[in-house]
Amino acid sequence: MGESAISVRNVKIKYRCFKKVSLLKSIFAPRKNKKIEYFEAVKGVSFEVEKGQILGIVGKNGSGKSTLLKAIAGIFSPDEGEIDLHGHSISLLSIGVGFQNKLSGRENIFLSGMLLGFERPQIEEKLDEIIEFSELGDFIDRPVKTYSSGMYSKLAFSITAILETEIMLIDEVLSVGDAKFKKKSYEKMRSLIMNKDRTVVIVSHSSDTLRKLCDNILWLHEGKVKMQGTTEEVLPLYEEFMS
Repeated sequence: MGESAISVRNVKIKYRCFKKVSLLKSIFAPRKNKKIEYFEAVKGVSFEVEKGQILGIVGKNGSGKSTLLKAIAGIFSPDEGEIDLHGHSISLLSIGVGFQNKLSGRENIFLSGMLLGFERPQIEEKLDEIIEFSELGDFIDRPVKTYSSGMYSKLAFSITAILETEIMLIDEVLSVGDAKFKKKSYEKMRSLIMNKDRTVVIVSHSSDTLRKLCDNILWLHEGKVKMQGTTEEVLPLYEEFMS
């Protein structure tokens, strides 16, 4: 086995569930009778990702894929177990994660870059390239709350694509925006993924995408690892299961 980039060891993640109750019941019900319930989204998952590997994660909706990816990115903390990135820098491309709506696009570039671990001079060096790639023009200095969903996605993609990290996590999104930008973003992402020094984890429902890009597949089912192996081994069995 080669050098490890990501080590996930017996990770468990659970959510607190809230039951809807009537206003009168919430006022008069004794506190001792109120029961807190938990949903365990990830149930003791362990796996290794080698440096330079492209791992695809599959599973039906609700299997814990996105929750696990956010835990690897550091957005969630596991309730049990540990995640070791072995000192590598990491970024998560997941549309909807991230921006401060009252800040401008330019300000959010700096904020996102610093959260990724970059120093201000490093971000300034890439700033013009990010803005040009995003195609936002004058909107870059307007609050992102004024952006359309397409503009928001373009900026999120541009930051992750231009501020290159050693580990990239991609949640369902390989191309965003209008047709022209989709083509450009797909080619950019493909070039980043194919860098042999970069480790990539992709969550996707597209078998075609996974077959084209991934070396290995991790199959999650109801929060547990059902199977892990080469794309040729795992993907046909997963497709058969889903059909």
